Amino acid sequence: MTSAIVSAINILTKPLRESSLHDVPSSHQQALSAALRANRAFLLEQLQREPSFEVVRRLREEVMEEADWFSSSTDDAAWDFAQECLLLLLTLARHLSAELRVFQQTPAASALKYCTPENAPPLPPDVLSVTQQKMLGTALQFVVSLGLCPYLDPGVGVPLGHRSTFAAMVEKLVCNGAVTGVGCRLLTTTKVLLQLTELSSLATLVFTRHLGDVMAALCQLGYQPHQKERSGTKEQKDISAEERQTCREALESLVGKVYQPIVIKELLILQGGPKQSGAKRTSSGSNSRAALGSAPAWLRHVCGQLLSKRLMQPNGVQAVVRAILGGGTGDESDWRKCESVARILVTCPQQSTSIESYYRDVCPQILDLLHFKDKLTAQQFQRVATRAVLLMVQERPSFAQQYLLTPLFSPLHRCTTTSGKDHSSASVEEWELTRCLEDMYKICVVGNSPSDTFLKALEQVLPILFTLFCFTKQNVSHLRAPCQEILLWYLRCTEKCAALSALWQLSGLQGENNKLAAVLCFSPGSDGGARPFSRESCSNEDDALYEKLSEEQWRLECLMQLLVELKDSDLPGDFFLDLLQQLTSWAAAEDEDIEDEQQLDISAMTLLEVEQQLLGRAARQGHRLALLQVLAVMVESLHHTILLRKSTQVVDFMVTLLQRACVGLDQATGPSLGNPVENQALSMGMGLVATMLSGPQLSAEDYSSMSRLLLPLEKLSQMHSEVVIQELASSLRAVIATHSAYRPEDLSTAAPPSRNSPVGKKQKMQTEADNLQSSPHSPPQDSTSQTNTQTGQPMSSQKSAIGVSQNDGGMNSGTSDPCPPTKAFSDLLLESCDQDIPTRAVALRILTQMVKNGNPEAVKAQEEVLQLLLENLGHEDSFVYLSAIQGLATLADSYPEKILEKLIKEFQHGPSLPKSNKEHSLEARLKVGEVLMRTSRAMEMYTFIHRCRLLPRKLPTSTSGAVLPKVTSTCRPG
Repeated sequence: MTSAIVSAINILTKPLRESSLHDVPSSHQQALSAALRANRAFLLEQLQREPSFEVVRRLREEVMEEADWFSSSTDDAAWDFAQECLLLLLTLARHLSAELRVFQQTPAASALKYCTPENAPPLPPDVLSVTQQKMLGTALQFVVSLGLCPYLDPGVGVPLGHRSTFAAMVEKLVCNGAVTGVGCRLLTTTKVLLQLTELSSLATLVFTRHLGDVMAALCQLGYQPHQKERSGTKEQKDISAEERQTCREALESLVGKVYQPIVIKELLILQGGPKQSGAKRTSSGSNSRAALGSAPAWLRHVCGQLLSKRLMQPNGVQAVVRAILGGGTGDESDWRKCESVARILVTCPQQSTSIESYYRDVCPQILDLLHFKDKLTAQQFQRVATRAVLLMVQERPSFAQQYLLTPLFSPLHRCTTTSGKDHSSASVEEWELTRCLEDMYKICVVGNSPSDTFLKALEQVLPILFTLFCFTKQNVSHLRAPCQEILLWYLRCTEKCAALSALWQLSGLQGENNKLAAVLCFSPGSDGGARPFSRESCSNEDDALYEKLSEEQWRLECLMQLLVELKDSDLPGDFFLDLLQQLTSWAAAEDEDIEDEQQLDISAMTLLEVEQQLLGRAARQGHRLALLQVLAVMVESLHHTILLRKSTQVVDFMVTLLQRACVGLDQATGPSLGNPVENQALSMGMGLVATMLSGPQLSAEDYSSMSRLLLPLEKLSQMHSEVVIQELASSLRAVIATHSAYRPEDLSTAAPPSRNSPVGKKQKMQTEADNLQSSPHSPPQDSTSQTNTQTGQPMSSQKSAIGVSQNDGGMNSGTSDPCPPTKAFSDLLLESCDQDIPTRAVALRILTQMVKNGNPEAVKAQEEVLQLLLENLGHEDSFVYLSAIQGLATLADSYPEKILEKLIKEFQHGPSLPKSNKEHSLEARLKVGEVLMRTSRAMEMYTFIHRCRLLPRKLPTSTSGAVLPKVTSTCRPG
């Protein structure tokens, strides 16, 4: 039966042979009209003559009796043909519905006898073959082309002329102006098509090809305002109000049950496109908006309302994105589409009840777009979601904070809740934390459009994010890269003051970072992520202290790794200078604290006030120690090209150095040897300024930045105890003030010349000659020109050996009148064994000065001092062993009879220490040779007196096979 009805439909829609057409048509429209009449007549003839169509004819007559819209006598061939198609389609629908009811009412037991392992289950009777679907698709195309689209107003739907050549010919065939009851015909066709869609098999055929046309017809029938005909006759009222309401309800039902992306796409097409002026169409059969004209205002309003409802439904945002983007390819046009979709989502429609309710419904769906797994879909959705979030943060910051950023950062905020409560009551799952970081990475790093609102929201979770980053650096975790990139993105994009404040907080010097780190911990997750938990307090105080210190050290190391990644930024240097400035301000306030403590009357205070005073003092001291620790880690971990990458930063560094030196001048009342390291650093810094001033073509901006050095240089030139530093400060101040118009002669000696420069060698030889001539029995004074003499040593050796030349034994103090020691001789002996390198080196130098000045205690303990200096020769730091070399040279010069024998023995046979190996023995012999060379050079004419001790011991060594001792022996025999 189904086959017979489909065959009848095929007879109606299949073109007849040209021989059956008796009259020759004069035009294409007449030929089409004749063909439609001939096909309809041939079908009616077959229904009356063929016995196989008897049941079809009977069912057709039953449908025709119930169809009050059918009219058998019209002069319009197109409408007659469309009516016949509608009758046959309704006949097929009635038959399939009856068969389906019988199939559904069949008992399950009778159906099971046909279900065997070899047989498939029976198909429902409404299942159509491919051929049958093709025949029905042709009939539906005739129905839409002849009975629906010709009766749509201009601008409603896609015009027939833009679809195909046949559709353009049909459009010319049907003349709306000469037809009465246009609304009734349109209503009839639409109602029949909707009736066909009650069957799923027929609904698929209708909606896959003609959904837009059915929606256009329903919009016109239900929402078009009453208009007068163009001919000026009476107003059309062929559709009642009830019918209009029925069409509206049918439209609401249709857009609610069909796949939403398709509905949204058709609604966008119905909205129409901009007016085209000579624009080329993409394809002849395309339904794209490029082929559309401007839609009527009422239709735009209706489509806007429907689109808004679709958007605010569950998963409405996803439907809109799928409808507009479709199957994108990732090219430039897709980027523009994503930007357009994002702006559509951010803009609240006029039909929305309230702005807040719109964003409350849409924002969670925008965040859900970031969680798709399909590669191409995820890429497109990520673009849309990222742009939508960033646009909303910029344009609607209050709603973005409430409905986007708060849910986005919620897992990180809950980590602090987890650390403060029971783990089970406020747990953050591993997948939540992973998804949070992935979403933040997509929005921050991939989107890369910073705004103040987003940066402030990210700043609140920065300590938690940094704690998680420190955890991932200790374990294998896929969260390490997102954490690092988000932190770096924030430090790069935020303002300088906010970035510095964040670094102070992450380093533990400011804010609640230490308290958070004390209670918040992460444990490895089962999928490579992390889970937060609260730290349990340790009962052992020593273990708790060790754990706290080690964790603080690790956090600083992780922070340094972040700063290394910012090597192309000025932020590491600015942070370093900020710490130095804070250190200077603390040094200036230290005297005030001491005075306040001295003037404090504890007897007049309560116990609580005394406790608060002591706790405040301990907190300040702990804060200063933490600052010194951060500075030490920075200097150790970061290269100087990262810390001081610009000349302005070098000037800022010198400003802090000179200001700190000026603070020391206010504290000192007279010359003192208590801070030789600070004097050494000051000399090095002033030599650095001299080097900068010696550079070619300094600009006015350079001199303007250096002008900040004038005030501290003036203070140093007037108040410093070292004469050389006073003179150098005065010279530098004069050069900076005059923009190098005045350049004193001693400025060139302050700047370190090139090691291979002839001028540098000449200046060095002249300086040594002058020093030897003025003080033949004392080692010549070193200058800052020896800065680059230790290029073969490691970096620590270069920094420590600045003040001790290989050619002399003097300290770079700039004065020939040493000051008396301020510490006892026994304390100096203990400090010379201290683990702190600067303390040990300074103690050795002071002991050397005491021996040189003939201090009774030092003279009495010559052997002990000698053994101490020999032990320090083996130290790995150049600041220590060069100080030991200087001290041994001074001892040998002052007491050659007692010391030379011991030194020559050490040089000839190696050190007498039991722990020395062959490599250390060679190194120690070289250092002793350096002592002998300095001694013989300082003794000059007195070397002849001790030739018996020197020559017989040196000459055998100079003939040995060892190359380095041979060079040392023959360097200067006396």
